Amino acid sequence: METNKKKFAPNMKKTIALSLASAAFIGAFAISSNADQKKEKPAAQQTVVEIAGGNESFKTLVTAIKAAGLAETLSGDGPFTVFAPTDEAFGKLPEGTLESLLKPEAKKKLAGILTYHVVAGKVMAADVKPGKVETVNAKEFEIKVTDGVVTIDGATVVKTDIVGKNGVIHVIDAVILP
Repeated sequence: METNKKKFAPNMKKTIALSLASAAFIGAFAISSNADQKKEKPAAQQTVVEIAGGNESFKTLVTAIKAAGLAETLSGDGPFTVFAPTDEAFGKLPEGTLESLLKPEAKKKLAGILTYHVVAGKVMAADVKPGKVETVNAKEFEIKVTDGVVTIDGATVVKTDIVGKNGVIHVIDAVILP
């Protein structure tokens, strides 16, 4: 019997080691999968700020939203329709403009510009009609539709209907100014 123990002991150790390694791998995969699920919840479960924050094209917009003190507001119940300029759109501003707007003393002016990009309510692309639209800063911009291309004060809408739990984002190619 002593001989059998010695004969099977190396195989048993190998089996236990493989089992532990497999369990560790499976456990790590399960933890990794759960972490990914928490990080990457569907857009429909995120606020418009969370959606923008998770998109590489909106780094400047998110920085500006935070600098203007609007992150909490735009993460609220809404609903909001946000005409979101990309980083490239912010890059089209005259040199020094963005840097100046991000300064603490320009917070009110920056908030005015950003809220000019927001309409109260959830307006899907199919519901957009040409004409003047009042923004949440109480000023109006004009929507035009020409040959199926939608523009807002000259900025072209390049992507539509990114739906979040508190509104919708439409991507524009320029920063619009009140």
